[in-house]
Amino acid sequence: MNNNTIPLDILENLFEEANNDLYRHNVSLAAMQEKIECICRCNSNKAPVRFLMSCLLAKIHDPQVDIRKPYTEIGGDDTYSGRFYDEKYVELLIHKYKLPCNPTTAYLTPAFRNLDRLLTTDLVLVGRPREIYVFTLEILGNVYANPQIAGEVLKEIIRVLLIIKKEDEQRMKQLIADLKQTDVLPLSSEEIVTLLIQHLNCKHSSRLPVLIIASAYQTVKDRIGEINKSLEAHNAADKQTGSPGDVEIVLTNEDQIVTCYEMKNKRVTKTDIDVALQKLPENKIDNYIFITTEAIEAEVSEYAKGLYEKTGVEFAVLDCIGFIRHFLHFFHRQRTDFLNIYQSMVLSEPASAISQPLKEAFLALRRMAEGDRR
Repeated sequence: MNNNTIPLDILENLFEEANNDLYRHNVSLAAMQEKIECICRCNSNKAPVRFLMSCLLAKIHDPQVDIRKPYTEIGGDDTYSGRFYDEKYVELLIHKYKLPCNPTTAYLTPAFRNLDRLLTTDLVLVGRPREIYVFTLEILGNVYANPQIAGEVLKEIIRVLLIIKKEDEQRMKQLIADLKQTDVLPLSSEEIVTLLIQHLNCKHSSRLPVLIIASAYQTVKDRIGEINKSLEAHNAADKQTGSPGDVEIVLTNEDQIVTCYEMKNKRVTKTDIDVALQKLPENKIDNYIFITTEAIEAEVSEYAKGLYEKTGVEFAVLDCIGFIRHFLHFFHRQRTDFLNIYQSMVLSEPASAISQPLKEAFLALRRMAEGDRR
């Protein structure tokens, strides 16, 4: 390969080869196979696999670069911008084929942000799980010592990702098929609440309160004349998006926000409310509501309540489960619609927001809850 080869063509060719050899192990990469599998199959941290793909693509595209120097700040004629390859080419491949990777760049994650030194195995990258960062640096070192294998390593990563994708799809298909049973009495409102509590108690569930509130509004949008705006990415900061809240409610067929919801997986403090005051949109809204999964302090509730006279906006701090329990009883006849919409939202979220195990956990929990009726 050389500079005249289009990076997207490199990726497409490797993808086609990997897809054709899906279950054929590359014997020459046996020493790295376990490390590649570990990095690709890590559900809790998908950044290293995208990082590696961008570095390998750069090395294949321009053999003169030092694969251990994916930051121009390192200096020298053999450095390159790994983020450029990640965002311009790798991201396109991931989205096109729905590969189980983060949908956004690896270079904004803490471990890979703003490095300015050679990426050798003695470097300690801060992140968890620890071993996937160690393996990432070891693979970079192996390719540096044997540059001719860059293409084979990238092909192997794509091959493993395709296998994982296929495995995930097969499991999800079976779990959903198990739910599609007829003549089952719908879950009661309280049984749905129990199901949601169980799901919230799973690991890496911080995105779920957002989906719970959004699902509630989606369920009754035609009845109340209000709807939530499209949700921002899970890892998008408010300052980047310009959003005052995690879920924003507008009147049907209008753009003006009437209610903002902000989710907290910790106790809400006065400081949180003060920060929210700074984020209020110029156009006056009716409500700014904190939804928390933790206990609510009376002092904080009183502070929020007292802001109405000062701002004309009602602030409130509500318990997530208490909110959805009241909703499900109030709109009792729509409870199954809510559950189906919530399931759809959970399953359609990218892996960076809702991990594959968390998606499967919901389907398994729902199957167990409904299974008691059969």
